[in-house]
Amino acid sequence: MKRIYHLSSCSTCQRILKEISPSADVELIDIKVQNIDAETLDWIKSKIGSYEALFSKRAMKFKSMGLNQMQLTEADYRKYMLEEYTFLKRPFMIFGEQVFIGNAAKEVEKAKIAFG
Repeated sequence: MKRIYHLSSCSTCQRILKEISPSADVELIDIKVQNIDAETLDWIKSKIGSYEALFSKRAMKFKSMGLNQMQLTEADYRKYMLEEYTFLKRPFMIFGEQVFIGNAAKEVEKAKIAFG
C-alpha cells in the first residue's frame, strides 16, 4: 500500500507533497473529501502504538469543543479522528509497512527516502 492522506488546502501538506514528489502509483487522499476509514486508522495505530500519537491537539476544535480540558482515552481519540478530519495529525504517509505521521523534518526526510 502506498498512500498519502493530506489536506489539499494546507500549505504545509502541499509543501511536503512537493518535496516527496510521489510517483503515480501512490494514492493521494484529501482527508477533507474522504476522511480516513476505521480499518486504516486501526492499522496505523498498530504500527505507531497509540491513537493519541495520531491525534492533532493543534486543531482549533480541540479547544473549542473543550477537549483540552478533558482526560481523553484511546477510544476517545479514535472516535474524534473518525468523526472529524481536523483531528488527524497530517500528513499520514503509508509506504508498504512503513508509516510516517506529521510534518516534523525528520519524519518528512524518512518519508522522502521511502517514497524516493
